[in-house]
Amino acid sequence: MGPRIGPVDVEPQVPDKDNKAMMGTGDTPGDKVSPDSQNLRTSVFHSIKFFVLCHSLLQLAQLMISGYLKSSISTVEKRFGLSSQTSGLLAAFNEVGNTALIVFVSYFGSRVHRPRLIGCGAILVALAGLLMTLPHFISEPYRYDHTSPDMSQDSEASLCLPTTSAPAPSNGSSCSSYTEARHLAVVGMMFTAQTLLGVGSVPIQPFGISYIDDFAHDNNSPLYLGILFAATMMGPGMAYGLGGLMLRLYVDIDRMPEGGISLTSKDPRWVGAWWLGFLISAVAVALAATPYFFFPREMAKEKDELHFRRRVLAVVSKVPVRMEQEQRAEPVPGIHGISILLGPWAPSVDPLSPLSQQQSKSLLAA
Repeated sequence: MGPRIGPVDVEPQVPDKDNKAMMGTGDTPGDKVSPDSQNLRTSVFHSIKFFVLCHSLLQLAQLMISGYLKSSISTVEKRFGLSSQTSGLLAAFNEVGNTALIVFVSYFGSRVHRPRLIGCGAILVALAGLLMTLPHFISEPYRYDHTSPDMSQDSEASLCLPTTSAPAPSNGSSCSSYTEARHLAVVGMMFTAQTLLGVGSVPIQPFGISYIDDFAHDNNSPLYLGILFAATMMGPGMAYGLGGLMLRLYVDIDRMPEGGISLTSKDPRWVGAWWLGFLISAVAVALAATPYFFFPREMAKEKDELHFRRRVLAVVSKVPVRMEQEQRAEPVPGIHGISILLGPWAPSVDPLSPLSQQQSKSLLAA
């Protein structure tokens, strides 16, 4: 063997940098976690609970803007002279785009960034709501008949007055087609808005449910979905409530005449501010869509079960045990009386067993 160089008892040491590289740690001052990674771990956008909250608010606002037209469709029909057939088709036209794309979008859901696509769909829904308000701003102010407040004789002729100052057509049956033809551009704009509303709502629900189911704890996922659907069901109710509030305001509240108006909300010629509800709902959808552009494509699966769920399951599991104990503690009717009558000849049986109950019934019958 060759001569050993250096001290015999001292082993060669690995440099600090190599050692840290082998251990997977970096050169951070004070041996602390870097601020970027710490912020990443504690970010609220990496929490599935916050995603459930955001998605509940988004679906609530999305169904509110979808159901608002149904609460104000009669006012839109009166304002622009639409026929009942056209207004009914307009109210259901948002389902056309939804039905045409729901299968294809759901199929490619696992290959895209689901939160961002949900945000893009919500922005499209908000734009559709803004497009629904545009007919109010491009059309002329609402005009009503000042000579027939009771609408008793000239009801059909007065309905044509909001669209033109020219004399109404002599044939009353052509009133709807006459006014609808003058507002053909407005009607087309509303149908376009309803189509965009249906297309934008396609990725919201399926992508949100799949995202929650993928990254939530297996025991917490049903609870999260229940909270999501419970909050979603309030959307149509809030839409009808918003419609009731907005229709109490005059349609041209933003451009009132100098002398004011002589109508009240109980007047048959009254037209409410149908467009204002779409504007409020569109702003709500846009605000609810903002957090989705900050959620990651994938997040760590939730590891802990909710303490609330554990407590509920613990309480529910104790209820049958308590009921069984109470049933065992209750005396069987008739056994005590039989033992007193028979005295020493009374059978020694367990009063809790089914056999003792049958014996007691037979003795009482005898």
